Amino acid sequence: MEREIKELPAREKNGWAMLAVVLLMIAGGIAAFSVGAIYVDGIPAMAAVMAAGMIVFFVAIVLLCGFKTLQPNEAYVFTLFGKYYGSLKRDGFFWVNPFCTAVNPARASPTSPKNLSMKAMTLNNEKQKVNDEEGNPIEISVVVIWRITNTARAVFNVDNYLSYLSTQCDAAIRQVARQYPYDVSTNGDEKSLRGSAQEVADILKGEIQARAEMAGIEIMEARISHLAYAPEIAAAMLQRQQASAIIAARQKIVEGAVSMVKMALDKLSEERIVELDDERKAQMVSNLLVVLCGNKDAQPIVNSGSIY
Repeated sequence: MEREIKELPAREKNGWAMLAVVLLMIAGGIAAFSVGAIYVDGIPAMAAVMAAGMIVFFVAIVLLCGFKTLQPNEAYVFTLFGKYYGSLKRDGFFWVNPFCTAVNPARASPTSPKNLSMKAMTLNNEKQKVNDEEGNPIEISVVVIWRITNTARAVFNVDNYLSYLSTQCDAAIRQVARQYPYDVSTNGDEKSLRGSAQEVADILKGEIQARAEMAGIEIMEARISHLAYAPEIAAAMLQRQQASAIIAARQKIVEGAVSMVKMALDKLSEERIVELDDERKAQMVSNLLVVLCGNKDAQPIVNSGSIY
């Protein structure tokens, strides 16, 4: 059974005060060793003074390893002989047990600093191919803004919190993408990956947060950064979108043309400019619709005689 590790504050002392103590110990050790070395002949007590000076000096050197400096929004996680010692999260100059070891499993290289950053960071995962609700293959990627809130969980609950978060983001985006179509579905559902960006972002954030909780990570924001059909179906889907756009445009043109024809007939009737029977009205409607709905400019024919 996994044991829950609670975050504890590390026992530390003021760095400047301890620095003064260590410097005094170094100076005292050197002085005692020098005095003992000068007067050691014939005085057995001086040998003890010299030995004490050497011990104090080496103890001071060991104590020098306990000094730590932290910038704002940074933290150290310490272990002492394999056990969790505590976390240091305050900025400043401190001294801790020199036998403590700082742990950071997500370091880029062995020479990188061992402190953890608690600042807001951005994770931009690579594009991955998934299937939407309708089974269409799509390419999608997510950008996540996150930060560490529990240093003990981030270090001890997972092997590498950066790799863990990246993997969970991939799993969450696959889970969310299966719940929505890429675009608005034919039955009129307004929820889609492209059209419901805020709703999808909220669900995606909740999915990732539930997975990242055990690593002591807070998800501040999660949004889709790239969304497109997979290359093998992109051309066909583009043709479908173009056809839908043409149909919608034609519908708008016809609605406007019918409205204009009705307005023209009503205006002619109200002003009594000309009296038209049903046959002439039908011919006029036909001509106006051809002019208004045609793709090309109409070529008018001027009739100088009677319209009958």
